[in-house]
Amino acid sequence: MNALHRDPSSYISAMFSYEFLDGGIDYDSIEQIHRGEFDEWIFALAGSGLFTNEEVRSMVQEWRLDPKTLLNTLLADADEVTAKRCEVTWAALDRVAPFAPSVPVAVFG
Repeated sequence: MNALHRDPSSYISAMFSYEFLDGGIDYDSIEQIHRGEFDEWIFALAGSGLFTNEEVRSMVQEWRLDPKTLLNTLLADADEVTAKRCEVTWAALDRVAPFAPSVPVAVFG
């Protein structure tokens, strides 16, 4: 029996889009995605029972190559204003990323 190839994007959007609907932008989530911190989404996907381990691995690999693919998936059902605000936030993060330290900076007082 051959399984049909399905695009998991609509399932992911349905699971997590509440964070980005009706102007309820979660800027912390955008920053996490931009930094490549996907643990909370990976854990939720793996525990949902909707995806095989291989599908989760495939999605994580795609996100690591291009983190914005996760953001775009989450914004699939967002209104135009919310999507634009998220795009502007992402662009701002792109501008400051080269100046951000790659390792946490210890501050001694």
